[in-house]
Amino acid sequence: MTQKRDLRIVFMGTPDFAVASLKGLLDHNYNVVGVITAPDRKAGRGQKLRASAVKAFALERNLNILQPKNLKAESFIEELRALKANLQIIVAFRMLPKVVWQMPEYGTFNLHASLLPQYRGAAPIHWAIINGESKTGVTTFFIDEKIDTGAIILSEETKINDDTTVGELHDELMAIGSDLVIKTVEIIEKDEVSTSIQPQSEDLKTAYKLNRDNCKIDWEQDLDSIYNKIRGLNPFPAAWCYLDNGDEEYLTIKIYGIEKELDKHSHKPGSIFVLKDELKVACRGGYIKVNEIQLPGKRKMDVKSLLNGFEFSKSAKLL
Repeated sequence: MTQKRDLRIVFMGTPDFAVASLKGLLDHNYNVVGVITAPDRKAGRGQKLRASAVKAFALERNLNILQPKNLKAESFIEELRALKANLQIIVAFRMLPKVVWQMPEYGTFNLHASLLPQYRGAAPIHWAIINGESKTGVTTFFIDEKIDTGAIILSEETKINDDTTVGELHDELMAIGSDLVIKTVEIIEKDEVSTSIQPQSEDLKTAYKLNRDNCKIDWEQDLDSIYNKIRGLNPFPAAWCYLDNGDEEYLTIKIYGIEKELDKHSHKPGSIFVLKDELKVACRGGYIKVNEIQLPGKRKMDVKSLLNGFEFSKSAKLL
């Protein structure tokens, strides 16, 4: 029987997605000697400093926490070396300098929420849905000098249903990813790692960072493209567009829960139709039925609540 390696693990991550993997390591009694996470940031109306989800969890478990502003700072490098870690695990963190990822004896591996080499980048869960994929997954790989290009250790696939939202897929991949991190650590612990180089492909799709522009709904697009975009941004950061309700200024609205309705019609894209408790928007090939919406300065609400207190003009349209 092969003797297992004695692992000393440094974990790096920031959002909720990373917490599941850190919890999994602790639940399996792995020795996490340090947690690296983002500095506290101002948030909310009061602009109070708020800890990352990983820091909040690490505090509960009395783990050793480092929050470097600069990953290349000599003071941080010295603190990291002092932990004497021989394995580093990265889940939803930021790009590491070579001096950091090369440090541990058994390497530094990352959990990425896609089936690499597809959807390298910042928002793989969102773009898989926005692009209408029927499957995605998670991958562990050893970090190298480029973003999400390193040698693959393990991967796990899952199905994307036609009505899956990014919130639902995020939670599913978070759980699958946590299990994959443990499987990856187990084979590193046993010195049984077999990696594969990421295949070269000309048909690579990129998981671009989300911004205001690429979250805007284009009502000139076809029904499926709009439907996929809205559910691929629901509930965060949310798809948005302008409402022209005949007033001087357009309102910026966010759209969440939706259904799609196939129909050959001749209405202009963006035209709004209010029928009893229903709100439908015309687009190429059918209608988007809006179930949840958010007006400026208001909370997200269902359409029935909206229609009780808001009146659309006869010429109202979404832009």
